This record gives sequence, C-alpha cells and structure tokens, in this order.
Amino acid sequence: MSIFEAIILAIIEGLTEFLPVSSTGHMIIGSAVMGIEDDPFVKMFNVAIQFGAILSVVVLYRRRFFKSFDFYLKLFVAFLPAAVIGFLLNDYIDMLMENVLVVAAMLVLGGIILLFVDKWFIGGEIDFDVNYREAFSIGLFQVIAMIPGVSRSAATIIGGLTQKLTRKAAAEFSFFLAVPTMFAATGYKMLKYYKETGFESKDFNVLIIGNIVAFVVALLAIRSFVNYVTKYGFKVFGYYRIVLGVAIIVLYWMGYELKIV
Repeated sequence: MSIFEAIILAIIEGLTEFLPVSSTGHMIIGSAVMGIEDDPFVKMFNVAIQFGAILSVVVLYRRRFFKSFDFYLKLFVAFLPAAVIGFLLNDYIDMLMENVLVVAAMLVLGGIILLFVDKWFIGGEIDFDVNYREAFSIGLFQVIAMIPGVSRSAATIIGGLTQKLTRKAAAEFSFFLAVPTMFAATGYKMLKYYKETGFESKDFNVLIIGNIVAFVVALLAIRSFVNYVTKYGFKVFGYYRIVLGVAIIVLYWMGYELKIV
C-alpha cells in the first residue's frame, strides 16, 4: 500500500466511520477502485486507522468523556453485548465478511429504514445522559452492526432513538460507544498482525499518516453530522445508502474484485 492510497482510505474512514452509511461499504469501493492488493497489512490498516477516529471523539467531547466513573460504567454496559456475541460468533462473522452481496443488501435495507426513522421516532426527550438499562438496550443494537454493511453508527443511533433520546443525544452516545468498541477491534487486529507478521518501519509510517488524516477528517465529519441531523434528520443518509448498495452490486456484476478489507 502506498502512502497516497493510505491517505485516501484514511479520508474515507474519517468521513464515514461516525455516519450511518457503513464505512465498510465505502472501504470496499475505495479499495476496488484503487486496485489495492488484499494482503494482511491492508486488512490490519483498515481497522487500525480507526484509532485516529477514536481520538477525534475523545478530543471533541473531552469534558463529557472525563466527567465521571459512572459514565465509563454505562459505556461498558453498552459495549458488553457486542463483545460477548463477537467472541462467540467470530467465525460466523468472518464468513459474512467474505460476502460482498451481504454488505450491499444491508446497505439498501438500512437505507430504507433510515428513510422512515424520523417519522417513527418523533419527540425524543432525553438530551444528555442515559441510564444503565438504556445503555444496555443501545448495546444490543450494536450487535446487529456485526453484519457487514449495517453500519455500527446507524444501528446504535437507531437504538438510541428507541430509548427516546433526541437525534443529537443518540448520535453523541453512538460516538462515545465507538471508543471502547473500536479500541478493542484495533488492539486485537494490531496484536494479531504483529504476532503473525511483525511490523516494519514502513508499516509504522503508513499507519501514523493514516491515523493523523483519519483524526482530522473525523473531527470535521462529527461536527457537521451532529449539526445536520439535529436540523434535518436521517433521510438523506437513507437515500445515500441505497445508492451505494446498488453501486456495489453493479460493480460486483461488472467483474470488479470487491473484498472486505
């Protein structure tokens, strides 16, 4: 992977990780268009650059993030369902990750749901904090996002809306929950890669550049997304997901070698 390719993928990651549009789907198209070879480093890189996106959340919401121990307990409760199910069904999830048509189908289905979310969940009342029951319920929605193409952000935001959170609060809690989830995924992938392959100096350079770019882009994406959904809702993201899902299907049938990276 060249530095230029790393920067492009990092931009894609930063823009899409916290939006309800599936970063996985975008990575598939980006990698296919650039013809990036599907090797162990590429697979690790596309998970490891999530660390930069994690830092953007911590920086933007540092006052909330370092407020109380109770906050961390709620995040842990919300994180637990995905951690347990992910451990138990790891092989099955990996099998789904091999099927690009599953990604496309979930993009389209999730897009259709987002077209109606604003009508289904009107008048959210909780604008700041959640209790433990609500945190756990949102965590159950995150389990659904283990199906590639669903979008972790979309699943957890909808989960927040079902618990009567406002659009803004649902989006922000989704960001917070991403931190332990993505940190665990990043740590696991990097450790596995190190044990199997080992790091070279060029690997570190690409990773550092990728994380810096993902961090900066995610900062801009989060601010813009919260402002947009607060005013206009999620419908535009629904249309976008449908178009993206159809695009993946078209590329697949045109013979592009689309792989989950």
